[in-house]
Amino acid sequence: MSVTERTYIMIKPDGVQRGLVGKIIARFEERGFKLIALKLTQATPEHLEKHYADLKGKPFFPGLIKYMASGPVVAMVWQGLDAVKTGRVMLGATNPLQSPVGSIRGDFCLAVGRNICHGSDAVESAEKEIKLWFPEGVVQYTSALESWVFE
Repeated sequence: MSVTERTYIMIKPDGVQRGLVGKIIARFEERGFKLIALKLTQATPEHLEKHYADLKGKPFFPGLIKYMASGPVVAMVWQGLDAVKTGRVMLGATNPLQSPVGSIRGDFCLAVGRNICHGSDAVESAEKEIKLWFPEGVVQYTSALESWVFE
């Protein structure tokens, strides 16, 4: 585990439309993760098909692409200790009804098809997603709080 591990977190159109962007960002900041990339973007279906390429054969794929292209998303890269696994725990289960209260999905949503966020499922997929969504790269800086977050 590395304190420089990165994860890709995306707030989906339902999270943006419902005004949850600030609350979601606050949770990652409050946990101690460092934001190193952020943008509000309207993704094209072609871009989303690359992002969700592993789901291409699934029956829900066309609806997923249509929904994800229906409004802006917030693309983010967070850095910190065990960022991928911890980020997914913070989001909760894909099905919000199986997510514990206290997780983002457990607190803010009810339906799988409107589950507010995407989070990378492995370090390798995180790096692939970061390259796809941030071809310009991320910002590296030293946070004044790091010595208070990590030993």
